[in-house]
Amino acid sequence: MSNRMHSANALKIGLFGANCSNGLAATTVPERWEANWDNNLSLARMADEAGLEFMLPIARWRGFGGESQFQESVLETVTWAAGLLAATTGITVFATTHVSYFHPVVAAKQIATMDHIGGGRYGLNIVCGWSQAEFDMFGIKLSLETEGRYEYGQEWFDIVRKIWTSSEPFDWSGKYFNLRGVKGHPKPTGGVLPPIMNAGASGPGQDFGARNADSCFITMVSPEKGKMEVEAIKRSAKEKYLRDVTVSTNCYVVCRNTRKEAEEYHRYYTEECGDHEAAENLMSSLGVSSKSFSAEHYKLYKTRFLGGHGGYPIIGSPDDVADELEKISHAGYASVALSFVNYLNELPLFRDEVLTRLAARGVRA
Repeated sequence: MSNRMHSANALKIGLFGANCSNGLAATTVPERWEANWDNNLSLARMADEAGLEFMLPIARWRGFGGESQFQESVLETVTWAAGLLAATTGITVFATTHVSYFHPVVAAKQIATMDHIGGGRYGLNIVCGWSQAEFDMFGIKLSLETEGRYEYGQEWFDIVRKIWTSSEPFDWSGKYFNLRGVKGHPKPTGGVLPPIMNAGASGPGQDFGARNADSCFITMVSPEKGKMEVEAIKRSAKEKYLRDVTVSTNCYVVCRNTRKEAEEYHRYYTEECGDHEAAENLMSSLGVSSKSFSAEHYKLYKTRFLGGHGGYPIIGSPDDVADELEKISHAGYASVALSFVNYLNELPLFRDEVLTRLAARGVRA
């Protein structure tokens, strides 16, 4: 079975963060996303039948509080992915894996197992970690230097990749791991490594993605500015590592029959019912504070964190949403991970109206 991440669609579309309570919207509206298993299963099957390419979870071990208890209840991504792969037929399901929390020998076995469950439809999203509070939960020292975290991640991934590709047992003597007689079977389906995604905002993070990932995941300020970032990332990977990479981003969508309806709902759930405490807790954990930005820019970023975890907002009618996604595709992004306030309630309109428009424009089959 082919992996949809290798499809010919110019812009691959997936769903982001549905394994987290509230999804990516820091809001108190009654209809906010409930990330239970039944909802995730129904959503994955709906997305699968709609022809979407992927489901991408967030690996979260503790949330950000606030009135909504934002992302406090989260389905663990490895077991979540295994369950969804067993229950779907075409969609790619990523598991987001923190390298510090999963030993590489264990991770290599987990990933190969999930890839077999899905018949080659698994995807790996590598995370090197950033949350001190989560590292404290595990009793693990978080390197204060970003370079150290990615150095650890590089050794971790080198071991995982060698397990997948080596036919004989091997020893490993490195800075972080000393292993003896390492082997692992089964290998990924058909001997083909799963698609690798990595989100790195720092210099070391983007370098790690350029060296290892098939898709580098970045936050987009706008399609216009994003075009330059995409070109820079692809150029760096080519010049430094002789590799071709694609670039992905995340957006949150408010699609209604009219632009006025969409804008009113966006204002309602972010301004009137926004969980400002939770959004500020998330922003603070990422180093985004009012001291770092002008009042105007801080307000812009806070709205985006209320609306969808800092993602680029796409708000309007089906025509408006299709226009924005077409711009994102033309900016060079190969895939986009979308979130909604309530995925199950809002995906049908997107499926029936937006995907049809994107197909008519040649952005998707």
